[in-house]
Amino acid sequence: MVWFFAGGESRDDKFNVFTGSFIRFMKQILGDDFDLVKGIYFSMPMLNVAWALNNSQSPVANPRKNRITEVAMQQLISDSCFPDTRLVIVSSSSGSVVAAQAACYLAERNRDCLILQKPFDLALGATMISKDSEIYRRLLDYKKKGIIGKLIYDDLQDEGDSSNAIGGSSRRQAWANAFGLMVPFLSRKFSGPSFLNTNPIKGHLHRKRSHTVQKALDFVEVLLVKHNLAGDHYREKAKLLLEEESFKLRSEKIMESKST
Repeated sequence: MVWFFAGGESRDDKFNVFTGSFIRFMKQILGDDFDLVKGIYFSMPMLNVAWALNNSQSPVANPRKNRITEVAMQQLISDSCFPDTRLVIVSSSSGSVVAAQAACYLAERNRDCLILQKPFDLALGATMISKDSEIYRRLLDYKKKGIIGKLIYDDLQDEGDSSNAIGGSSRRQAWANAFGLMVPFLSRKFSGPSFLNTNPIKGHLHRKRSHTVQKALDFVEVLLVKHNLAGDHYREKAKLLLEEESFKLRSEKIMESKST
């Protein structure tokens, strides 16, 4: 079973181009073995980002009493989850922070393999979680102990995306980085364009990629083909979809160039 934690611009039924395309592709490939984690989003995207900035350094102290982590957990271990289920958690952007928190929560509850008998996999895409953070070290520890299977990080970060790992190792560092991203002309660390620039051509790379179908195809290729997270059957289905959708994108580009 593959569960997806979408980014902060998402709602339970409203998505940007990347998120909507990724959900559609994964549903085509996996059918009922794929679903979106719902009920974890605030109505304002900035609140989702703020929650992620505040929680990208360490596991929350009491995840059972945290509304977001508890709502996520209840979906991960719902009636469709059996002890022999192969659970895969994939995520993007600020949703990766919720995913990491939920993964720590699940790992702690599953130390005696009472929920899952197999290690679960975790993919953190376009994430603000830093490898220097306590939460990432905790995830590595769960992996070392065999509670987490694959932990995918590097393959899902866009080269040149200055928002990667901005959560740092402290909240102060996270908010300082966020301020620098938003107003780079006042920052020594970051350069333009501003993260607030959502223009699909001249905007920040993180925001530009969220406007593309290609990012969804890249995620599918890394998760289901390169790392084969869902098994050989779905790997072959993913290859066919990637070929078909890539052909569509190339055809659209040719048509656009001819029209101009």
